[in-house]
Amino acid sequence: MWEPKEIKDQLHMIDGKKAPDLIITNAEYLHSIYKKWVTGIIWIAGDRIVYAGKEMPVMTEGAEIFDATGKKIVPGYIEPHVHPFQLYNPRTFADYASRLGTTTFISDNLILFMSLDNETSFGLLDELNKLPFSFYWWARFDSQTILQKEAELFNLASIKEWIERPEVLVGGELTGWPRLMTGEPNMVASVNAAKIGGKKIEGHFPGASERTLARMRLLGTDGDHEAMTIEEVEARLLHGYGVTLRYSSIRPDLPHLLKDIVAKELNVFDHLMMTTDGSTPSFHLDGVMDKCIRAALEAGVPPIDAYQMASYNVARYYDMTDLHGFIATGRFATLNILEDEYNPVPTDVLSKGKWLKRENESTEPFPTIDWSFVEAFAPNFELDESDFIFDNPVGIEMLNDVITKPYNVTIDTKVDKLAEDHDESFLMLLDRNGKWHVNTIIKGFATEIQGFASSYSNTGDIILIGKDKKEMHNAFKEIKRIGGGMVLSENGGIVATLPLAIGGGLSAEPVQKLIEQEIELKKALADRGYTKGDAVYTLLFLQSTHLPYIRITQMGLYDVMKKEMIVPVTGR
Repeated sequence: MWEPKEIKDQLHMIDGKKAPDLIITNAEYLHSIYKKWVTGIIWIAGDRIVYAGKEMPVMTEGAEIFDATGKKIVPGYIEPHVHPFQLYNPRTFADYASRLGTTTFISDNLILFMSLDNETSFGLLDELNKLPFSFYWWARFDSQTILQKEAELFNLASIKEWIERPEVLVGGELTGWPRLMTGEPNMVASVNAAKIGGKKIEGHFPGASERTLARMRLLGTDGDHEAMTIEEVEARLLHGYGVTLRYSSIRPDLPHLLKDIVAKELNVFDHLMMTTDGSTPSFHLDGVMDKCIRAALEAGVPPIDAYQMASYNVARYYDMTDLHGFIATGRFATLNILEDEYNPVPTDVLSKGKWLKRENESTEPFPTIDWSFVEAFAPNFELDESDFIFDNPVGIEMLNDVITKPYNVTIDTKVDKLAEDHDESFLMLLDRNGKWHVNTIIKGFATEIQGFASSYSNTGDIILIGKDKKEMHNAFKEIKRIGGGMVLSENGGIVATLPLAIGGGLSAEPVQKLIEQEIELKKALADRGYTKGDAVYTLLFLQSTHLPYIRITQMGLYDVMKKEMIVPVTGR
């Protein structure tokens, strides 16, 4: 981690022969093992804490002195379960989150694995490693949908290459856990490879029975983030799971779970973590892990426990306390300086020895990343009338943002426009290369959306929704013109646009601007009858076969419970 010369210089600082780069005096900081506030002096050289204790360095000439009188200092926050591709990209999300104190991310690799070869993905990881925060990763074992080339893409050799990367800490999340439970060879081999490689295995077990939790623990799963009730939290703790409580745009469970834990006087905070679980941009308008800590404090969790749940507990679970989650000698110099322990938004942020925020003002932005290695969204085909035939008798009915069920289509779908006195719309999943499409009717999405197109989806294919086939076509033409994104078309014009310039799936804009764009788009959808909670998640999960009961996939309309295709894909 540190070169011999760096360590030699650090030892010279201890010996009084060299001055540190930064000295934090009068530091009242959280000691993660003692679980109390201690007062001392913190010496920092480069990105490392050289010393934290009572002593002042002998040599101070040339060092920056930061007087922390009246402040509280905690370890930088760790987001243990982040999907850094929810319209934002990893760099822009980290830039935004780090100014609020979240500087370490354990991240989903799914989009990278599905859209890039490993060599290119690892090049991106290397670029992110140069920036002043810490990115760690998962190794996914399945696509959470049905792909035409799933076995070819998710092969053991490619998965092992991820497992062998030092930044990869986790196997999963196991959205395809039934395949593990039934002994599917590729899934079993992937889990075994991750366990041999010393990685944790993260489950995905919403509503799982205690027997299922026991089975999955025996099969190698270490943690789960899907508890929705206090009883589910207790069941996971009973079987020795690492339990991460979720506060996301579609599952804001954290506040009520913590209130129930406090009410039951369960002394389990040392064994809990928290996550925003890949929330869409506007959910982060008021924070990232600082938002989770604030919710914990409001629920009555003692401040030290609240901060540990977003730092030391995560580092201990992932065996990273030698680097993260701990203000002590030898660790990364990643600190959040607070006005007091009841306000988790730091006034000053130090990440790997670099100031990201000083006196409530952000320092210079991080260097940009050249995303040209991502294939541009530029479909070279056109649609015609034959693509807009919706004659299948089975449709998709939305029960909430992400849960769907099959239903029998009874409306006349041969018309060019559907009436606005019902909530049924045309739905097309279109191959981004123009080779196929899957057409059906979606019920419950909206009542008055004429044409909507999105190049953001689980697989990077194109989603078209609307009442008016002509306006759906217009929206498609507009996302082609802008190079990808989300477009709402109406009466021959474009009424809302959210550009996604990176491959048609990710925004290149700062998160603050992206939040504004997302709020504008969601308002336009809501004004036209979208009544569910998060339209972005609806689009993402239309293809996700880890959720009940019916999904639109690259192979066709799929019944999740029966594991069969209801409507096959149509070639073009």
